[in-house]
Amino acid sequence: MRDGARVAGHPARRVGTAATHLVLAAGAVVMVGPFVWQFLTSLKTFSETTHVPLTFLPSEWQWSNYSQVFAVLPFRQMFLTTVLMTAGRTIAQLVFCSLAAYAFARLRFRGNNLLFGLFLSVLMVPGQLFLIPQYLIVQDLGWVNSLAGLIVPGMFSAFGTFLLRQFFLALPHDVEEAARLDGANPLQIFFHIALPLARPGLLALTILTVLWSWNDLMYPLVVSTDPAAMPLSAGLATLQGEHMTDYSLLMAGSIMATVPMIVAFVVLQRHFIQGIAHTGSKS
Repeated sequence: MRDGARVAGHPARRVGTAATHLVLAAGAVVMVGPFVWQFLTSLKTFSETTHVPLTFLPSEWQWSNYSQVFAVLPFRQMFLTTVLMTAGRTIAQLVFCSLAAYAFARLRFRGNNLLFGLFLSVLMVPGQLFLIPQYLIVQDLGWVNSLAGLIVPGMFSAFGTFLLRQFFLALPHDVEEAARLDGANPLQIFFHIALPLARPGLLALTILTVLWSWNDLMYPLVVSTDPAAMPLSAGLATLQGEHMTDYSLLMAGSIMATVPMIVAFVVLQRHFIQGIAHTGSKS
């Protein structure tokens, strides 16, 4: 009877497996489809991008569109600005968020939970509400169209603090107690014990911060009016005209701006998934 039931269950399992793969394939098409269309559009002529009905494949592959982007925009300078902005924000968040997260998770002081709750309330405020105050502060400091104006407001994150706090909460207390008995102070415990054990969380925050900084558009558009001081996101937005947009150049520039992030995610995706999976664990 067991063998018969096992054999009878095989068709059902095959149907379930086929349905799962069908759903996953449909999801893959939905996710990859826009990127394929973006790539094909980047190789079309301007007339083909505005032709009705739309054409799927370009009649002639216009690889010159990619070099034309460098003639229209200071792409190299924008790329360098984006790299420096992303690196500055990411390094600063790893330092400040890890220190704050460790304090909230491991140090006991009056009003700890209340202060952390107020801290997290920042996540409920739409980021657009901070644009005008941030711009006024940056303007008063003389940081408009500067790298400092792009980096400093993004040096800290309430979400990053929350993410790393979950990792520090999951660390075993025995290790800290042993370190205290050996005479280690809180900073020594933080740097030599807590940070190495929270490596998955640091990697996850690194990837999230890099993606957020690289794709940040609204704030750079506000504080950067000079094309030479713009990151790629804001620079590419200037290719959209009020009455006409050259979509082939816009898509070509977007492809070149997207490739570094795709490569970074593919290389680090295992660490990213591991870090997110461990976020909710607590010992």
